[in-house]
Amino acid sequence: MTAAAMAMAVPVTLGAAGDAGAAGAAGGNSIVFARYTAAAPTEDLYAISPGGGTTVKITHTSTVSDVMPSWSPDGKRVAFVRYGSGGAVDGIWTMNTTGSDLKAVPGTKGASDPAWSPDGKRIAYAKPVGTQREIYVADIDGAPATRLTHTAADDLHPTWSPDGKYLAFNRADAGGHSRVIKIRLSTLAQTAVTGPSSHDWTPDWSHGDRIAFSRVDSSGFAHLYLVRPDGTGLHSITGALFNDKNPSWSPDGSRLVFTRGGTDDTDPEHLYVVRADGTALTQLTKTDSHDVEADWRP
Repeated sequence: MTAAAMAMAVPVTLGAAGDAGAAGAAGGNSIVFARYTAAAPTEDLYAISPGGGTTVKITHTSTVSDVMPSWSPDGKRVAFVRYGSGGAVDGIWTMNTTGSDLKAVPGTKGASDPAWSPDGKRIAYAKPVGTQREIYVADIDGAPATRLTHTAADDLHPTWSPDGKYLAFNRADAGGHSRVIKIRLSTLAQTAVTGPSSHDWTPDWSHGDRIAFSRVDSSGFAHLYLVRPDGTGLHSITGALFNDKNPSWSPDGSRLVFTRGGTDDTDPEHLYVVRADGTALTQLTKTDSHDVEADWRP
């Protein structure tokens, strides 16, 4: 199959806010996520309303995987990672909310964790450099790409501050620890947000200037935590004996969607929504699948 053929996605309405169409999204904002099952291990992108209901399949690519979706700030496009079929397709792509108008972002082979800037003009991502990954920022058309970090550690999962002046990301070192780091784009000055002996992953920065992330704490499970960008106010908001990961803020900063489960490949992973104070936990997806990397439409 050619790269062009693999780039085709069947147009399915993703469900705009107030649209009585897909994902039961009338009156709400769609959540887009990646799903795979034991029977269908190739990931596709799906959408669901924050209120639950029917999921809608957005991409239909049986030979390649679509993962790590990220909404544009105007809610009109989604960036994501597409890879597979022996490396013929590998990199970041964008599409509109119908799943069509697919465009590759040049220079992103091997990249992961795309994050759209608040002004809609740039995209941040992690990309391999030798044996580790570094954080890059590029215009949405792929140029010019600027490398922001230069370390011997793995820098992953960038997320933008509301004013677009900073990125937060998690830095994983050779000792198995990972912490949240903040970098100022104008100077490239870096500041640690969480401690050096932490196990902190997948930060997401809210419009209300709080950072949510997943931490493997003393329980041995991954729980959701919140912290201010200056490192103060650290506290957990989930604490059950499950693995909670990949938090994504609602547009108003009042709730988070995240993945719970996945102690092993036979353990399904479902999407949940929780208030920022840890109350009103609600399960969104319930099928025998792995539902991961959700992003809440702005």
